[in-house]
Amino acid sequence: METEELNIFDEYRNLLGIETREDVHRKGHWHETFHCWIVSREEGADRIHLQLRSSNKKDFPGLFDITAAGHLLSKETPMDGVREVEEELGLAIAFEDLIPLGVIKDQIHQEGFIDNEHCHNFLYLAKENSDLRFELQKEEVAGMVSADFQAFSELCMGKRGQAAVEGFKMADDGTAEPFAKTIRKTDLVPHSQSYLEQVAVRLKQVLEKA
Repeated sequence: METEELNIFDEYRNLLGIETREDVHRKGHWHETFHCWIVSREEGADRIHLQLRSSNKKDFPGLFDITAAGHLLSKETPMDGVREVEEELGLAIAFEDLIPLGVIKDQIHQEGFIDNEHCHNFLYLAKENSDLRFELQKEEVAGMVSADFQAFSELCMGKRGQAAVEGFKMADDGTAEPFAKTIRKTDLVPHSQSYLEQVAVRLKQVLEKA
């Protein structure tokens, strides 16, 4: 995976060349990613779905994150990114069913890991939670939870300190066990504050019109 080739850009999305994924994160090159947020609408209430990253992941194990996301390889477009939804969650979603939220910058800087992303964000609006039959890629995803969208939005915006999530977590024997927790921002992958705020605002704008 570290040898995958990614397009690299400057901060303004001007293409500069190609580097390996390892070098991209070592040198801090800007690159493109695909982010899909899934929201289900049930009896007028919106719930946003988050994945629980596997404890075996190299980066941010055991934290909650975007419903499905991944890097775009050098020869891929955002349309190709929809494969991440099926690979990670087992959901066959057509790109045409996604609602574009635009490109949002995200930066995560830690020792030995510099992540500068131009994130192509999309929303998939499911009519009912029962429509979402998750089959998880166990190497990547350890469970799925959902939260009231308003509560999650306020958590992202810094207007509340915690939010309740519920869903399931995969046991060692491969069975899904009910799971519930009250999460704080520290339980999320440490995306930049500006990224989380823009995601929350853009999701809310779309959901209010849907």
